[in-house]
Amino acid sequence: MSFTVAAFSSSPRSRANSEILTDRLLAGAEKSGASVTKAGLHHLSIKACTACGACQSTAEAPCVIDDDMSDLIAQVRAADALVFASPIYFAAVNAQMKLFLDRLFAVFGGGDFLALEGKRMGVVLTYGADDPFESGAVNALRMFQDAAFFLKMDLRGWVHAACMDPGDVESNSSALDAAFALGEKLARDC
Repeated sequence: MSFTVAAFSSSPRSRANSEILTDRLLAGAEKSGASVTKAGLHHLSIKACTACGACQSTAEAPCVIDDDMSDLIAQVRAADALVFASPIYFAAVNAQMKLFLDRLFAVFGGGDFLALEGKRMGVVLTYGADDPFESGAVNALRMFQDAAFFLKMDLRGWVHAACMDPGDVESNSSALDAAFALGEKLARDC
């Protein structure tokens, strides 16, 4: 069975910088022998978690909200490595990514908080300010670091770039190279 890298990209823009970097990351993973998938969260219907707790009743209990999240949860469970890609809005991941992350609570049905243990993680963040501190990208990275630690995931790295307009990152060879290298690192040993 092939090693699978599943990417979840949340930018609503066409030619989104975070998506360009994600595509480059996935090319690196493919070069290293992984099969890859990518879900554009902005095209999907993802409603807010209602904190009803129904998904926690058993390990197989589904989320009761009828939207596209059940397919995404299946992708998360099936993948060997997960990539989270988001632009930074107001010093954090954007709303589409936050909705997705909150709804991942259903992965841990029956209180199995080790359901993602050992899975590899990569993060792609883009922002308009000159550096990751001014933009708030470090806040988003810290959130992913904390999640990886708590869930016992293997955070293999992050790629970030300051780029405001759609497609700006295409001229940033160091960010593109870093994304490709992270893809290779996510798929290494597969």
